[in-house]
Amino acid sequence: MLLDRPERKFPRVIIIGGGFGGVEAARQLKDKEVEVLLIDRNNFHTFQPLMYQVATGTLAADAISFPLRKMFKSQSNFRFRMGEVLSIDANEKIVKTSVGDFDYDYLIIATGATSNFFGNKSVESHALPMKSIQEALHIRSYVLQNLEAAVLLDDAKDRAPYLNFVVVGGGPTGVELSGAIAEIQLHMLKKDYPEISPNEMNVYLIEGTGKILAALSEKSSQDAAKYLKELGVNIKLETQVTGYDGEVISFSNGDSITTKTVIWGAGVMGQFPAGINADLIERGNRIRIDAQCRVESLESVYAIGDVSAMITQDLPRGLPGVAPAAQQQGAYVAKHILANMNKQQVADFSYFDKGSMATVGRNRAVVDMGKIHLSGFFAWLTWMFVHLVSIFGFRNKLITFVNWSTKFFTKNSGIRLIIDKYPKPQPEKEELEYQS
Repeated sequence: MLLDRPERKFPRVIIIGGGFGGVEAARQLKDKEVEVLLIDRNNFHTFQPLMYQVATGTLAADAISFPLRKMFKSQSNFRFRMGEVLSIDANEKIVKTSVGDFDYDYLIIATGATSNFFGNKSVESHALPMKSIQEALHIRSYVLQNLEAAVLLDDAKDRAPYLNFVVVGGGPTGVELSGAIAEIQLHMLKKDYPEISPNEMNVYLIEGTGKILAALSEKSSQDAAKYLKELGVNIKLETQVTGYDGEVISFSNGDSITTKTVIWGAGVMGQFPAGINADLIERGNRIRIDAQCRVESLESVYAIGDVSAMITQDLPRGLPGVAPAAQQQGAYVAKHILANMNKQQVADFSYFDKGSMATVGRNRAVVDMGKIHLSGFFAWLTWMFVHLVSIFGFRNKLITFVNWSTKFFTKNSGIRLIIDKYPKPQPEKEELEYQS
């Protein structure tokens, strides 16, 4: 059922997805002669770079989440609908959702990405992804559940699977997450679980290539590896996962680790509703766009952020999957739509790389900004400042700063709550192995 197709005073811009790109596009259209309708399955925006801190108990979920309606309360041309987008009818210019159908004049697809298990069904069934607040809370609960289970066992051999934590993927997510879990071992385990020796807990970081943080400089990669090893993280490079049945994770070199916890951060893939021609899909399940962020062959349809693939000679793999890229695309598309309405030309999109960074534990980080490389405590201060000013809402900034300050001085993170027990799938007796 088409909910509304009245005569409108201004063209309607529908934005699917309340992530960095979608939010920035909506903000840039404030006070312009358009109607903005943002559709998302959640009623909040998530600051994803700090999701790992929710998963490890440093921050509460609401510290990195902000209500979308509140975010745009002063934008009179903005409307929001919470629902699942089912499909796009580009011929009729209609977006079909779980709460009805909406017509559009311009459409921005900013649906982001989800975890990519590369066809490895056994890993997909049993590993823990971390691409949403809900999944981060699952990790927090499950890590604590395993520690609670371990204290009930008398034999160290029986406790081992509950105390081996495996993080797959040596990008920023994997590095930051494995460092944070290692700090639980160093600073929290003895205080909260005196029955368990910290030496019994092991944290592994698995990376398929020859180095971690491959997108950063060689110096940053080496520094991050050094910091992780100082925290006690076991780094395994050039190691591909072949299977995980919920009890044992297996690798291409024949090695294996007995573990109840595998956290998957090895890859992402675009996610989008039905209605996009399969011929437009690039590697990583991303939608191919032209140099002006338009979906090829579709009129007035744009794709931005992790779901888009702008393949050029300079960017053979597309734009990096980071927040600044999505935000810059969102701002550009808003400008492009306004120019199109006025029959004006716009130069092609140009990405400005602001640099890359990753934190490793409580007070160390690596930062690359052009030819400038920072590491250690000063890099951590830089990382902390950049992330703090980027969080939406004064309350969220304040809560985050207080939590970080408390953790810095006490070496303790206090949100160790099992609100809802995570019922992890039970291991199967026989499963096929897939090369990841």
